Amino acid sequence: MTDHADVRVSHNPERHRFEAYVDDELAGVAEYVAASGQMVLHHTEVAPRFEGRGIGGQLAATALDTARAEGLAVQPRCSFIAAYIRDHAEYADLVDPDAAPPPTGA
Repeated sequence: MTDHADVRVSHNPERHRFEAYVDDELAGVAEYVAASGQMVLHHTEVAPRFEGRGIGGQLAATALDTARAEGLAVQPRCSFIAAYIRDHAEYADLVDPDAAPPPTGA
């Protein structure tokens, strides 16, 4: 779990997603599929009223840190996650080199 100010990010493996909460309100999610030693991150969404607070970045960092801790390669199918990895080179080694290129744009 990651805490930043009033934002709490946790892993919900039963729902295959990372969840960001502001106080007790769900503010955003990063969804994934686990397959063959990989975490395929396919969707990230932050509720409009919580945009601009860095919640998407916190979701991305928590998901990528979790993948690293669990020894999983990453396939960034979500354009936000792909852009986050491009902007944060410390996560580039997690990307499966045999995967299709990630989408562009965010």
